[in-house]
Amino acid sequence: MGNLVNDNLYETRNNLVKEITSLSYTQFNGRPDMNMWSIAQVCHHLVLVEQATIMAIAWGLKKVDNTQEERKNLYLMLDRTKKFKAPEIVEPDVEPFEVQSIIDLLHDSRKKFLTFLSTIEDKSILAEKSFKHPALGELPLDQWIEQIYLHEQRHTEQIKEIKLLLDARH
Repeated sequence: MGNLVNDNLYETRNNLVKEITSLSYTQFNGRPDMNMWSIAQVCHHLVLVEQATIMAIAWGLKKVDNTQEERKNLYLMLDRTKKFKAPEIVEPDVEPFEVQSIIDLLHDSRKKFLTFLSTIEDKSILAEKSFKHPALGELPLDQWIEQIYLHEQRHTEQIKEIKLLLDARH
């Protein structure tokens, strides 16, 4: 895994935390409408996705058949006009959250993710094996890592949008 990926993971997470740090409890848990997640729920979803990604990569590494799938253009994820339905496993809780508890969860999940990746001795195998992604189909394992920060960038934009919608209501 290159420095670029590490830098992107770090920078994206920092941008996310900057967006939420100064929010009040009400802003953090407010929903612009009943069909939208709160900022807290978006963040909880990101924690769950990071945890699910560890499982997906672990399962992909255990697969015996080395099906090298074609590489996907992950930047399509940044197109927010294309909507995805979150699989149940990564749907956030409806309970309200404290900002600091979510920041702690984000910190923990990132630490676990990086620790998990550091246990993979031969990183080249990540490009050779794949695992089925719920939105993108069969995905090479190294692209599972990339989708973490692109997915997070997508949701950071969503958070900015929710903030604007909430501000407009007051």
